[in-house]
Amino acid sequence: MRIGTINIEKPLLLAPMEDVTDQAFRIVCKRLGADIVFTEFVNSEGLVRNSLKTKKKMDFREEERPFGIQIYGGEESSMEGAARIAESLMPNIIDINCGCWVRNVVGCGAGSGLLRDIPKMERIISAVVKTVKVPVTVKTRLGWDAESIKIVDIAQMVEQTGAVALTIHCRTRSQAHKGETDFSWIPKVKSAVSIPIIANGSLDTPQKIVQAFQETGCDGVMIGRGAIENPWIFQQTKYFLTTNTLLPEPTIEERFRVLIEHLILSTECKGERKGVIEFRKHYSGYLKGLYGASKVRQEMMQYLDLEPAVQRLYQYREYLLAYTAVRTNSGAVEAT
Repeated sequence: MRIGTINIEKPLLLAPMEDVTDQAFRIVCKRLGADIVFTEFVNSEGLVRNSLKTKKKMDFREEERPFGIQIYGGEESSMEGAARIAESLMPNIIDINCGCWVRNVVGCGAGSGLLRDIPKMERIISAVVKTVKVPVTVKTRLGWDAESIKIVDIAQMVEQTGAVALTIHCRTRSQAHKGETDFSWIPKVKSAVSIPIIANGSLDTPQKIVQAFQETGCDGVMIGRGAIENPWIFQQTKYFLTTNTLLPEPTIEERFRVLIEHLILSTECKGERKGVIEFRKHYSGYLKGLYGASKVRQEMMQYLDLEPAVQRLYQYREYLLAYTAVRTNSGAVEAT
């Protein structure tokens, strides 16, 4: 798949996710095999009004490349201004969000709200493409609802504006994250345009991702919620793509290595106190299924400083290793 100077066969992309794909999480996913990563979606109005909090979302390290900044908004002038600001940071891609289903975004005529006004969507995409030199991509959904699916026409419009790739979350806006995805639209879109088409939507296991490549002919796959509890999904999928064999689940040592690395990165990127507090949402995924995890998660919610939080995680890791050894020696099945 080629986007500008990026040329990767069957790339796996980390989806933009609000309050999830911050700098620390992107770095972790990149180190675990993500080919292209994106920021949380960035409010164009906040950027043009010089909001420091909004600008902070675009911070990145060179190791994240290829790296994209996703912007959203419902006004052409704001999107043009936001695109210029984003371009000044020299990302590899600027992505336009035309798919967010959240009510307050849609209510501003942004995100999937643009699916109810395709001419406006076209004006916004065209304005951004003409404003910047960096490659522009678009992410959207099949349609507003099941009665208004026009994704083939939309894809042709996206290509005509000069955008260089399209990601399709294969649900409608009315479905949000519920209901079945309909990947049957990907081959129809592929036959209508020449730009790369990236499939998205509940592709949360290596088997599902490989099936999407094989059955839809998509050029890439974007992984969202599947990476939250399992950031190893990128390396697992690449292994499955080449060997048709599943990697073993991460060991306790590996799980805690990445967990602690992620926590430390969070404090490096956000400052110690904020980094520790905002990391709390990740414990559920990393500790899922581990013996005694519920109690430990509750304890981790109390920490405000890095060192004691890390020490408690080391203690828990050693406890689990000892518990597993006893269970194994006694002939019991290891808890995972």
